[in-house]
Amino acid sequence: MADAELEQIRKARLEQLKAQGGGAGSPGAGQGGQANQAEQQKQQEAEARQSILNQILHPEAADRLGRIRLVKEERATDIENRLIMLARTGQLRQKVTEDQLKELLNAVADNKEEEKIVVNRRKNWDDEDDDLLDL
Repeated sequence: MADAELEQIRKARLEQLKAQGGGAGSPGAGQGGQANQAEQQKQQEAEARQSILNQILHPEAADRLGRIRLVKEERATDIENRLIMLARTGQLRQKVTEDQLKELLNAVADNKEEEKIVVNRRKNWDDEDDDLLDL
């Protein structure tokens, strides 16, 4: 059922894009046509992702993910990819709630350690250039 709906959405969007583009695919279009086509493909992929996420997330969880996207887009994309993968493999039996999303976020945060800079300072460091100051 979900796959059929997704396919209908894709077909409708493709028809809409074809109607908007008109003659953009003509041989004289050149680089502009290719760039436009790549942009349309990205837009279609984004819409497909959003459609899948709408099917697997409760509205509260989707709102939280949207707020996370405002702060850390990379983290939100990573979580979305994980959720889509879980949905495609059939590991999600019901819509993801906000609490389940929090658990997933915590699990991802625990796995990723922040890069830390360690400064090792030398003790008893002897600079021979200091001897020149005595002259």
